[in-house]
Amino acid sequence: MTLAHLFLVAVIQGITEFLPVSSSGHLALIPHLTNLPDQGQTIDVAVHVGTLGAVVLFFWQDVRMGLAGVPRMLTGRIDTPGAKLAFLLAIATIPAIAIGLVLKLTGLNDAMRSVKVIAWTMILFGLVLYWVDQKGPAEKKADDWTLRDAIVMGLWQALALIPGTSRSGATISGARALGYARHDAAKLSMLMSIPTIFASGVLLGSEVVATANMQVAKDGAIAAVLAFVSALLALSLMMRLLQSVSFTPYVIYRIVLGAVLLFIAYQ
Repeated sequence: MTLAHLFLVAVIQGITEFLPVSSSGHLALIPHLTNLPDQGQTIDVAVHVGTLGAVVLFFWQDVRMGLAGVPRMLTGRIDTPGAKLAFLLAIATIPAIAIGLVLKLTGLNDAMRSVKVIAWTMILFGLVLYWVDQKGPAEKKADDWTLRDAIVMGLWQALALIPGTSRSGATISGARALGYARHDAAKLSMLMSIPTIFASGVLLGSEVVATANMQVAKDGAIAAVLAFVSALLALSLMMRLLQSVSFTPYVIYRIVLGAVLLFIAYQ
């Protein structure tokens, strides 16, 4: 891959992974809207590793607390904030992993990567995000997260396996519908991304290890660094803006992009 191609893929992944605009949708569109070939699974793994590093660093205090609680959780003791966080994150990840495996084994995940699907999901789930953001209460904080809420948000996250839906957009929508404040909804969504991205990275990584070579490894390292930097900047900016701005700008972007894609798809 050329450096320009690596830069395009990595920066798009980094910026869109944590914004409610669908990173998978944007990546799937690159070969459709340009003359560039699909970047392949190795680069997909690399950019996921980069974005994983960004969210872990940004929420390191919470991540450290959750990691410290894993031993207690594994022994059935959900009696500390860390153990509770680790347990709820694990529960919230199960639906996406289970449904993701089904889609992969049946080949439906590739079948859904079309411009038409991405266009309609961009618009539909953009409108869902707008509705719950405007109508939903904003009284719950991240510390109020419960088992029921983790299950519900996990089901919302599983919806994001449809390209164009947006993992962060779906989980934020779920959190806002449950009554979480914008900043706290985004925080829970970002924390949920850690085990999900890790699981998808392991799944994809196991498939490319045998075929990797030095050039591919070099490209992957460059892509991971670029994705890390762009994801950290995008995440920092969004979390800061949510102190005073709603999700409406992202909704507008989704609808405009969806309309453009529909025009392209039906030509």
